[in-house]
Amino acid sequence: MRGTHLLVLAKSPVPGRAKTRLCPPLSQMQAAELAEAALADTLEAAAGCGADRLLVALDGAPGPWLPPGFQVFPQEGLGLGERLAAAWDFAGGPGLQIGMDTPQVTPDLLDLCLGHLDLPRTTAALGVASDGGWWAIGLRQAQRAVFVGVPMSTSHTGRDQERRLRQLGHEPVSLPTLRDVDYMDDADAVAELIPSSRFAQVHRRCLAALR
Repeated sequence: MRGTHLLVLAKSPVPGRAKTRLCPPLSQMQAAELAEAALADTLEAAAGCGADRLLVALDGAPGPWLPPGFQVFPQEGLGLGERLAAAWDFAGGPGLQIGMDTPQVTPDLLDLCLGHLDLPRTTAALGVASDGGWWAIGLRQAQRAVFVGVPMSTSHTGRDQERRLRQLGHEPVSLPTLRDVDYMDDADAVAELIPSSRFAQVHRRCLAALR
């Protein structure tokens, strides 16, 4: 489908503001370094996919982790649901939105997810996370009601998000399940999946410093 976008919702990897649930055992500086690596890997995968537009809805300021080719705009709204809705208002549709918590994504996986929006009757797609949240959502058109009022960052956010999509008349295609990096055991597991990535390299360095 022509005109698709890949939208990344991201937070600048500033110590004390990024990946704080990794502390302890990591320091705030180490957690921010791991967050930057996750963001850089995610954006590299996004840059390699076939979307026509690459977008970053950013909480904070851009840094050296941002590759060329991305349009950056600020997040707006008080809660995560409002920030998601505002980001989609800016992006429009059709497109796919992910966060910075799944550095194991690949261009092929993102293209697979985007490809579902080419199907004639598909208006939405949802990729749940193993912790009960979701890591990706695809929409044919932006729709604020998809997000506003949905409880976010809970163990049932994925179910709630799917329920909201169905209430609005969508029959969301199920995307592959991925593991978010929220806690240290998540970071350990994801680093093992992608040993040559920036994320895994920083992860190994952090573990070595803890010994």
